[in-house]
Amino acid sequence: MNEAADLSRYKENPKTAYFAAELERLLAEEQEVRELSAGDLGDLVQEDLARIQEQKTALLVEIEKILEREKVEEEFPNEIVLEVRAGVGGQEAALFAEELSQMYRAYAAQQGWQVRVLSESKTDLGGYKEVLLEMRGLGVYERLRFETGVHRIQRIPATEKSGRVHTSTASVAILPIRKKHKIEINMADVEMEFSRSGGAGGQNVNKVETAVRLVHKPTGLEARSQSERNQLGNREKALAVLLAKLEAYEEEKARAKLSHDRKEQIGTGDRSEKIRTYNVLQDRVTDHRIKESWHNLPAIFAGSINPLLDALGAAQAGVEGEGESE
Repeated sequence: MNEAADLSRYKENPKTAYFAAELERLLAEEQEVRELSAGDLGDLVQEDLARIQEQKTALLVEIEKILEREKVEEEFPNEIVLEVRAGVGGQEAALFAEELSQMYRAYAAQQGWQVRVLSESKTDLGGYKEVLLEMRGLGVYERLRFETGVHRIQRIPATEKSGRVHTSTASVAILPIRKKHKIEINMADVEMEFSRSGGAGGQNVNKVETAVRLVHKPTGLEARSQSERNQLGNREKALAVLLAKLEAYEEEKARAKLSHDRKEQIGTGDRSEKIRTYNVLQDRVTDHRIKESWHNLPAIFAGSINPLLDALGAAQAGVEGEGESE
């Protein structure tokens, strides 16, 4: 490894800057020892150079560990936005969207993750037309990345007098929030709207237009935030969500181009794919991608989704293993 060539890269990274400064000092000390010895590598000089080399090696090992952790964090960031939208089924779909959001919140609480509502739009009966949840915690994207897609529920609504089973849907999108973005947004393409943040609170609630809605005009993608107390904070949150949506949009397009000539993954980005059915009458949830079912829906809706996530992770690992062996 060329320490001098990589030094500037290490110094630019805040996480490795301290080690880079130590490495730079050792390189200078090494150069000074060589110059003072004038080519005479006696025992003392060799001991000095060996000591310096040992310290340099130890520093480089630490730097590589940090860079490796950064790579993992970039692939599986510890921050996501979870979006749930009501689909087909009117009020029943909105109630289902709320149940799904509560399921993920309960699971997040079990994992010790932080959850905040970035924006929400409720129906008259209390269900969700749409809700965006910010989740932070170790492993959050790695665990939930396969939840993106259309979720379907089959049940008899409380208002159904004839006992007919209704099918309703809600879409889920898991959007990783990465520190390094793969794309850039031209702000001239972004339309910005301000409105009053809703919600219960003190006397100042709804008096100032702090909620922000951004629309990316070329794609029609939009992002909202009403969780912060000021416009600037909500603008930054909404922009982060919009970037995540655009990256997911571009990744979906790239996957669509490659899907005909490569093994299909379990799925981490196509929100139009029907992935799971929750059958209330049969107390069963079925994941259609891996053709597995589980029972005890009340527990699942209460956040006990580890068996589902484990099965999806194992199936994806199997797909990746097959791909590597070809």
